[in-house]
Amino acid sequence: MASKLRIFTKRFFIYANIAVVFFFLLSCLSPYLNPQKWWFISFLGLGFPFLLVLVVFFLIGWLIIMRPRYALISGVALLFSIQSVLVSFAFNNPGSFEYKRTPGTIRVITWNVARFIELKKVNNKGSATRLKMLELLKQQDADVLCLQEFHTSTKEDYYDNIQTIQDELGYPYHYFNFDTDGDEMFYSSIIFSRYPIVDSGTVRYPRPTLPDVLIHADIKFNSDTFRVFTTRLQSLRFNKEDYKNLDKIKSGDDSLISNSKTILSKLKRGLSYHGIQADLIDEIRDISPHPVLFCADLNEIPNSYTYRRVKADMQDAFLKKGFGIGRTFSGLSPTLRIDYIFADKRFKVRQFNRVVKSLSDHYMLVADVELKR
Repeated sequence: MASKLRIFTKRFFIYANIAVVFFFLLSCLSPYLNPQKWWFISFLGLGFPFLLVLVVFFLIGWLIIMRPRYALISGVALLFSIQSVLVSFAFNNPGSFEYKRTPGTIRVITWNVARFIELKKVNNKGSATRLKMLELLKQQDADVLCLQEFHTSTKEDYYDNIQTIQDELGYPYHYFNFDTDGDEMFYSSIIFSRYPIVDSGTVRYPRPTLPDVLIHADIKFNSDTFRVFTTRLQSLRFNKEDYKNLDKIKSGDDSLISNSKTILSKLKRGLSYHGIQADLIDEIRDISPHPVLFCADLNEIPNSYTYRRVKADMQDAFLKKGFGIGRTFSGLSPTLRIDYIFADKRFKVRQFNRVVKSLSDHYMLVADVELKR
């Protein structure tokens, strides 16, 4: 009886290991398959960090019980996944960020500011959080700010965030496309600069994607000019009810199927739209006549088609100078690195910082870069 139990247990773990490796390797294909056709593979790509943990678990387990030939199941899979691992984790020395500026460097920030939490001029918790966010931006002493989910208004009882940042934070130049969000309400991405903006432009993503836009500003820096892009890609449009359903799924309190339908539908639509937007970005970015800095909320993790297409051969500032997983979205999962600073190879990335403050639902990213001579 004991012998049969051992055989059953051994076979169960072998088959379980093979199943995990199968889905793990499928998730590694996500960066190479357009989610418009292969949305399920893209969905598996979101689970790459968790599948990686399971693969490593089986590898260590087989080695502990002295079954090295079974450990090869996971070991070979890890070899095939090396590219996905390298874009998901940074292995640099986690030293402190030096706030003192090095001459000749450009400090750039990207941050999804979630409309600065409060739109209306009221003395409440949201308005207090907005002031803390502005103070945090001021402390970074950056040259360029790329802010997504930015909101401003020309109505007297609402915040004019453009004017505030210009006057109080010292950014005399900006580019904003003024897409209306209602009566005298404007919502989009924005670029602020302490150096002159000599040209700028907006590219609208094709329907049916939502009206988030890709904007750029050409910035004069000493005798050089560089181009800064910023954008926010299609949101998955999760609402409070969706987050409640996710909690129910994780806790097992309710039906998995009933709580998953809307979430899977939104994931499928969002991932497909990202593919459309990423392909367009890949075309637009490459025709820049100047060195490129690309700052964005991509709403996608590194092991994705969107990340691969947008990044192309640019440098990921986090991978160059960061450490660990680099989570940038505070909700849902600790593996969600969805905000990025990319620099083309004409820049040298000097340092990088992830400012972990619970003000927006995203964390601020800061990088110092230097134009190569």
